[in-house]
Amino acid sequence: MPGGPEEPKRTGARSSKDTLSSAEKRRKLMSRVMLAILAGGVVAHTLYLGREWEADELKEKRLRLEDAPATRWARTAERFSDLFDYFNKPAFPELLPPPFPPHTESHDLLITSTWDRQHGWRTAKRPGLDYFLAYISQFYEVVIFTSQPSWTADPIVSKLDRYNFSSRTASTDLSYLNRDLSKVVVLDTHPEHVRLQPENAIVLPKWKGDPNDKGLIAMIPFLESIGIYKPADVRPILQAFEGKDVALEYAKKEAEAKAPPAVPRGQPPPTYLEQKRKEAQHQYQEEQKYLRDNKEQLEKLLEQEQQAMAAMVPSNLWEAIDQISGKPKVPADATATPGTPATPGTPATPSTTPTTPTLEFRII
Repeated sequence: MPGGPEEPKRTGARSSKDTLSSAEKRRKLMSRVMLAILAGGVVAHTLYLGREWEADELKEKRLRLEDAPATRWARTAERFSDLFDYFNKPAFPELLPPPFPPHTESHDLLITSTWDRQHGWRTAKRPGLDYFLAYISQFYEVVIFTSQPSWTADPIVSKLDRYNFSSRTASTDLSYLNRDLSKVVVLDTHPEHVRLQPENAIVLPKWKGDPNDKGLIAMIPFLESIGIYKPADVRPILQAFEGKDVALEYAKKEAEAKAPPAVPRGQPPPTYLEQKRKEAQHQYQEEQKYLRDNKEQLEKLLEQEQQAMAAMVPSNLWEAIDQISGKPKVPADATATPGTPATPGTPATPSTTPTTPTLEFRII
């Protein structure tokens, strides 16, 4: 109509939205397909994570079926968290090779640290520690584990085991020890350190540095009796002493068992425990005599080993690169790795048989 608004004229040109090339259309289609595949994969993997528990999974996780998460969502969440185990779990599921363990906390139990202006920090060994370790090693595999960095713990361990008669390992949870927990005794001074396996624990008072302390020596008869009698399960025994002074209560029970009859009939024969104790004392004396008689040779072997290790340290950048690339530095005079002479009665590397108890020490 005259004077009215003009209608837009159609030119026949195509909109820019419709001008996609065939390559662009293919890319757009592929993006949608890949997104759909990704979404489908996420859904499928989520459903797969929620599947029922398999026997191998439960064995690996050390779980019983009745204790494992039962709902699909709980199973999915549990398996999803397992994806991050590389960052928050130990490198190996078992920190010790396959055997009868005690396990003790070392700081304030075996050693203590003090500081003063004149000497700075100093570490003291508890009275009777050397005798305790040497004697009890006849009945137990001795293991020291620590949460301290190696540069702090290694010097202490080296002093406790100067001639490397035992292997060294690290652990924080008894379930990773690859040991039958019915044969494990834990000695510690902190209940929170043994909260995962309290039924295996004896929590002792801290040692505050008293040079006349006898607490460690007093524990020997109790640990000795377990090592001699080898009970099928030590946990009920430990629970019977829960909340009590183990050394004192055991001494009372042993005294009651040795009490003479009302009508004395001559000197009673020694008990089985007394016979074994006498044998163990003789064995300890033989071991100490061997160490005294061979101290010069052992010290020489130790010095040779330290010199060999020092010679392996790279002296320049090129030697360090050679070692990193798999070409270790070999000392010119290296012939053989020095070792400790094998002699009967020497407390050598702990036995790996299932009947050997294991004594663990914790350094915090």
